[in-house]
Amino acid sequence: MYARNVTFRIKATMQAEYAYTFENQILPLLQKQKGFKEAITLCNAGSPEVVSISLWEHKSNADDYNTRAYPEVLKTLAKVIDGTPRVQTFETAVSTFHNVHTTV
Repeated sequence: MYARNVTFRIKATMQAEYAYTFENQILPLLQKQKGFKEAITLCNAGSPEVVSISLWEHKSNADDYNTRAYPEVLKTLAKVIDGTPRVQTFETAVSTFHNVHTTV
């Protein structure tokens, strides 16, 4: 299992718009991707900092998403994010999500 950790900043007063866009446009796209398992977004009210984590069955699934669908996701989110997101990929070492297998 692999995780994509994307950190970015939301433009002022755009947190609700981000949540709406993620739920209605990004999440349906993610759910169509081979190997996609789960997504979680973390943020605090009033803070521009956001962490978005997606879990993938295999590293190759996360890599395929990164090259094929993620550029379109960035275009969709351009109106609500500030700057360039930072993307990191990790092997899942420990998880309490149901049926998430670890690689370590």
